[in-house]
Amino acid sequence: MGQAAKVLQLFKTLHRTRQQVFKNDARALEAARIKINEEFKSNKSETSPKKIEELMKIGSDVELFLRTCVIQGIHTDHSTLKLIPRKDLLIENVPYCDAPDQKH
Repeated sequence: MGQAAKVLQLFKTLHRTRQQVFKNDARALEAARIKINEEFKSNKSETSPKKIEELMKIGSDVELFLRTCVIQGIHTDHSTLKLIPRKDLLIENVPYCDAPDQKH
């Protein structure tokens, strides 16, 4: 896959992730859309393959962070937030074991 195709794929992936992470929050959806578009537009004329790879790494890290670390919250009153985790954020809770099994 060519470098331009990889950049376009990252652009689309960021927008899809934005739509999932900020679902039902028009203000956050719009702010994220504007920021993604601005960042890609400001680096549109970049020609250095090394710099492009660096920017792609940053974009991939941002996408991973959004997908795995961002959770929506809704103000229910002035001092309470209701958290709305996405299903992909909920992981199996594995209990901690102080005494590991002895290996033979």
